Amino acid sequence: MTDAAWLTVPDFADRLGITASAVREMLREGHLFAVRRGERQTLQIPEDVIVDGEDGPEVIATLRGTLTLLRDAGMDDAECADWLMTDEPELGMTPLAALRDGRRAHVRRVAQALL
Repeated sequence: MTDAAWLTVPDFADRLGITASAVREMLREGHLFAVRRGERQTLQIPEDVIVDGEDGPEVIATLRGTLTLLRDAGMDDAECADWLMTDEPELGMTPLAALRDGRRAHVRRVAQALL
């Protein structure tokens, strides 16, 4: 996994300009993934899932569908994080970076090979 910046739920909420409870709801609904990290094992989300949208910072729109594919393949959030944030030779970058670049179809084609 790359050395990405990770944000706690409250810090992630601050970046998006929403409440921590709204972030927790996004996690419950499968829009996001989070991993317990650090000395205190706090729930954290990678900062790289945030992109600049028309109305300010937002979560990558295509992340939810990709997470659905990965979860259908039997992955938990930690495994999803590992796959999304590890260089994928077929993509020439991490799947998360490819999603940020708008390469949803290519990322999902690679993810479907996991099924």
